Amino acid sequence: MAKLASSFRAALLAGIAAVASPASAQTVPAAVSATATVSPIRARADELAAAIVARMTLAEKLPQLLNVAPAIPRLDIPAYNWWTESLHGGIGAMPTTNFPEPIGLAATFDVPLVHDVAGVISVEVRAIHTLGRQTGKLGRIGTGLDTWSPNINIFRDPRWGRGQETYGEDPFLTARTAVAFVTGMQGPNSDLPDVISTPKHFAVHSGPESTRHMANVFVSTHDLEDTYLPAFRAAIVEGRAGSIMCAYNRIDDQPACASDLLLKDHLRGAWGFTGYVVSDCDAVKDIADNHKYAPDQATAVAAAMKAGVDNECNTQTIGDIGGLPDRFGEAVARNLLSPADLDQTLVRLFSARIRNGDLPGIAQAPGVIPVSAIGTADHGALALKTAEKSLVLLKNDGVLPLRAGVRIAVIGPLGDATRVLRGNYSSPQSAPPISVVDGLRCAVGASSVTLVPFGESITDGDRVPAEALRAPDGKPGLLVRYFNPVTPPTLPFAPGTDREQMAALRYLDRPVVTRREADVASRGLQLATVNDYHRTEWTGFLVPPVTGSYRLGIGGTGLVELDGQTFLDVAEHHGPLATLKTVTLEKGHRYKLRVVSTARGFGNTDLVWKLISAQPDADIDAAARSADVIVAVVGLTSDLEAEETGTDVPGFKGGDKTSLDLPAEQMAMLERAHATGKPLIVVAMNGSPINLAWAKDNAAAIVEAWYPGQSGGLAVANVLSGKTNPAGRLPLTFYRSVADLPPFDDYTMSGRTYRYFIGTPVYPFGYGLSYTTFAYAPLVVTPAAGGAETGLQVTTEVSNTGTRAGDEVAQLYLNFPDQPGVPRVALRGYQRVTLKPGEQRTVTFDLSPRDLSAVAIDGTRQVMAGKYRVTVGAGQPDMGVPGQSAGFTTVKSAPLPL
Repeated sequence: MAKLASSFRAALLAGIAAVASPASAQTVPAAVSATATVSPIRARADELAAAIVARMTLAEKLPQLLNVAPAIPRLDIPAYNWWTESLHGGIGAMPTTNFPEPIGLAATFDVPLVHDVAGVISVEVRAIHTLGRQTGKLGRIGTGLDTWSPNINIFRDPRWGRGQETYGEDPFLTARTAVAFVTGMQGPNSDLPDVISTPKHFAVHSGPESTRHMANVFVSTHDLEDTYLPAFRAAIVEGRAGSIMCAYNRIDDQPACASDLLLKDHLRGAWGFTGYVVSDCDAVKDIADNHKYAPDQATAVAAAMKAGVDNECNTQTIGDIGGLPDRFGEAVARNLLSPADLDQTLVRLFSARIRNGDLPGIAQAPGVIPVSAIGTADHGALALKTAEKSLVLLKNDGVLPLRAGVRIAVIGPLGDATRVLRGNYSSPQSAPPISVVDGLRCAVGASSVTLVPFGESITDGDRVPAEALRAPDGKPGLLVRYFNPVTPPTLPFAPGTDREQMAALRYLDRPVVTRREADVASRGLQLATVNDYHRTEWTGFLVPPVTGSYRLGIGGTGLVELDGQTFLDVAEHHGPLATLKTVTLEKGHRYKLRVVSTARGFGNTDLVWKLISAQPDADIDAAARSADVIVAVVGLTSDLEAEETGTDVPGFKGGDKTSLDLPAEQMAMLERAHATGKPLIVVAMNGSPINLAWAKDNAAAIVEAWYPGQSGGLAVANVLSGKTNPAGRLPLTFYRSVADLPPFDDYTMSGRTYRYFIGTPVYPFGYGLSYTTFAYAPLVVTPAAGGAETGLQVTTEVSNTGTRAGDEVAQLYLNFPDQPGVPRVALRGYQRVTLKPGEQRTVTFDLSPRDLSAVAIDGTRQVMAGKYRVTVGAGQPDMGVPGQSAGFTTVKSAPLPL
């Protein structure tokens, strides 16, 4: 067996390619050599991994192919779960730092900042892993030293519910942001990654959510190379991501997780990828069940593994893994897979665990990260800074920044909302979130700010804070008791655990842990003595801060008792929206509260509420009479635009949007506020383009705030008050209507995004204003020695011509020779610079042949011969923003490899 493993290792290493350093676009090869050798570190890790695999039995090997990898005690191998998420903050047992949603990160147009954000998230992911070791909870979701981030699919259509997770609609912006995130997450040495980054979902995947498990997407070779692959190529070749996730859907008849085109030709072929491939959750199962590409599950897992998938995520592993490994065993028994196929995959997986420090054998720096590294003050400060940099000022007739002493009425369903700040794929626990109204009270003084409650809304449901809860001893928070089962279920998981054993479980009369906690949240994974299967009971008092009507309820499942009576009992919960009931509560009254839930590993119970008005129109009129300005906080939530949900309400279906309009009640509120005659400032919170045409015509100012993270409300307040000068830019085109777009399920890029859209947007990609003004000097264009087709340098001077300091995002766009397939215009460089009043800065862009290239109609990438126009400015050319243009000519075409 050792000899077999040794010969297999030799064959494996012979085909592994090295990737050049990502120091700059110019130093990255167009294609990597398939005959290059691996680094000594990687070779040593592979050798150690092969030795582990050689000692394993077939029964031990098969479960390791799943995202839940059980422990192998006789080999001293702990359990490991490859399912870890951290798109904009770690998700685990501890409250983690919550940064803006990825679409907001893209709006910063700030590569170094995104790199720093990813570095902080990496630290906290490693600290969560430390907690897992301390509590014995390794093997649970969120404890691994890898992460299924970033999502670098192109946000091609504003209806897609998961577009908020991406870096927008542009391949270049997405590529640069992806490389920054991957290198920040993995650290300076990709062979010894701090946390392995897994870009997803490779590659042609961006909705609709309702058909993702069965859709057959047809894409031209032009659109594949021009739009859908560049960011993935950059993440792998430049960022050196150690992993990648394949998608659900088919591409040109082949499932993405069994695609020769993607996994063989591009990933391991042209790009020289040597890491491991993980499937999206149930994507391998879909190969047989939904795509009918394979006749059964054994054939499906074989098809995926033969194409290059190493690790299968299956949602059944959330409850159990019963029967799942058997499909791989059957594939081996039927000669669909060979023992060598299994070993090749397992070497990749164990090598990754050795190199990221989960398994011993190679020195790992910076080593163990303490749990205390989570949620530090420095991390919180970076979250606030990032939120401020993500905000986009879209309109300002002079009302902003707000003058000192101004009286503000805050209206809208999101004015005091906190859940909306978090976005999706984020920890339900983070630093205390700061709403817009609380942020304004902090920035300009509480006496100047009045909150006007909204009526009932589909956006309602924020976690009840500790300040409104009292434990039996009178201190803030609640008394919490954790009860273990009388007879714990067998671990690792067994068939039927969730459905059958959970229902049959009985719990001990005495709690295993009793303590006071801040609120109703699932914290069992923090506690070593609490079994994965447990019952939690929160008791104390609900103490409302003001008298009024509240929508009170529960997110997830559980029992809520109020003053000894059952208020809600939610045994099953479908979809992300909370279950709410309206009740009148009195200020300062102590309502006896009891909440009970059961959990397997992680729970999903939150006590949520919302103060509402029975007469919102009259309240707006009354507030306007004593206010100088009205700040309307409107938008969506990541519970409405989301991943494959059961939500079906006007404007939303299954997680996707069916309209770009704001909810009707919000539009009616805006019109009512405008009718008062007071200046109206619209703050929009959303993860996707919405129709802002009415606000553009009627509001005094508009700020796009995205889902801005834990300190989002303070960031908005700092911008409105002028403490921060906004400089975010739109990473998306804001259209007027879905009627302006091709069908959602058509992946053809014609008519989509700023590069191919020929209509008039409400706000264009790259747009954003400032409280100061900037000017650009004429461009200096210097071709490389071999001619412009071999490279180009573009230089200009950016000057702050205004009266206050601010950031400018200098954007470089190319117009290409008039040939079939080229975009209308394309971003090919950007830099965010900070300038004092009167200061000027030289800005230089070094463009590589790949930066200068476009894709011909036949799918070949090349620097095309002909006349180009290059523009550097505050946005797209010909949009009326400051900037300068120049022309240059390439003499001959220069083809580039994949």
